[in-house]
Amino acid sequence: MEPKSDISVRLLEEDVIQQSVYGPTSFTRTCFNGLNALSGVGILSVPYALASGGWLSLIFLFIIAISTYYTALLIQRCMDIDPTIRSYPDIGERAFGIIGRMLVSTTMNVELYMVVTGFLILEGDNLENLFGDIQVQIFGLTIGGKQSFVIIITLIILPTVWLNNMSILSYISASGVVASIVLFGSILWAALFDGIGFQANDTQFINWKGMPTAVSLYAFCYCAHPVFPTLYTSMVNPKKFSKVMFVCFLLCTISYASMAIVGYLMFGTNVLSQITLNLPTNKISSKVAIYTTLVNPIAKYSLMIKPLENSIENQFQIINNKRVYSLLIRTALVISTVIVALAIPFFGYLMSLVGAFLSITASVVLPCLCFLKISGIYQRVGFEQVVIVGIVIMGITIMVVGTYTSVLEIISHL
Repeated sequence: MEPKSDISVRLLEEDVIQQSVYGPTSFTRTCFNGLNALSGVGILSVPYALASGGWLSLIFLFIIAISTYYTALLIQRCMDIDPTIRSYPDIGERAFGIIGRMLVSTTMNVELYMVVTGFLILEGDNLENLFGDIQVQIFGLTIGGKQSFVIIITLIILPTVWLNNMSILSYISASGVVASIVLFGSILWAALFDGIGFQANDTQFINWKGMPTAVSLYAFCYCAHPVFPTLYTSMVNPKKFSKVMFVCFLLCTISYASMAIVGYLMFGTNVLSQITLNLPTNKISSKVAIYTTLVNPIAKYSLMIKPLENSIENQFQIINNKRVYSLLIRTALVISTVIVALAIPFFGYLMSLVGAFLSITASVVLPCLCFLKISGIYQRVGFEQVVIVGIVIMGITIMVVGTYTSVLEIISHL
């Protein structure tokens, strides 16, 4: 029998470990951060996704929503099993050692990097649609069109990337959540009161050829899983994390489905990869929608890139003046996303590729595999094991078919 003194010491150690994961962020603020991470720029592309796959593809939106909500809970359960886990790569290492850490870290970082790069492409597209072609002089070099807008918006985003406190970021996240609500409201207003209406007569029940693109874009809408461990460790009471996830996934799925249906009914198969590009710029509601769209990436960029920042900065722990080098690293990271955004300006195809390959891997496949290993339930056959394996098979199928389709589309437009 274990001595009482040893039991007391062990319980004290476990209590210290548990307390170490507690952060300053309340339930409400974590909901804002979670909603901000999930209700991303995917809301602009869901009408295009629905147009690509037809009405029947909405089933896949709900299937992916339920599956990714479940995998979010699996991430929480992994962290509950081992309180020393603080990040998504930690989960990979706990499950499969250093190889697992490298796989999870690489997938997570590339995904988040491409997501924030998509933010910049989106900003450039909408600003060019709103203001047309402008010329900017930088060190004697003339930059015009969308490229100049990408650079301008980057200068606005950069200060938000320098922030560290998740509680402070929740205020920025709140603005992103409000922006998503205003965006949907303004597009609905444009349809009902500004003469655009629901006039699409070319909608399809199903389009098998476009189904891979549709499913890939739906998957992109739920690509926030690498951020969830950061949200979990930032909470005052991590035990309420599952409730946060339920609120976030429910509200975001309602907003995604509503936007997809409204946008598809408005423009039919002619809807573009960003629905705001279909709106006439002379209408007040259209301008509100486009301006609101510009707020979303600014509000989300810093939150989505934070795990990548942390991963890079952890490699430089030996540096004395960490704050100075932290600012330099973050600034260099932002500049690199600008370069990629200027090199690959195809928002819809890029997001489809991210959704098919990276989002499915990071948000569906890896959480399932890691939980199976960490929990040990892979050693016995049961209902939950069958469900998890089924989700993995579904995820791999979407990944293979969607990636192949997206790569072909990007190559054909280069």
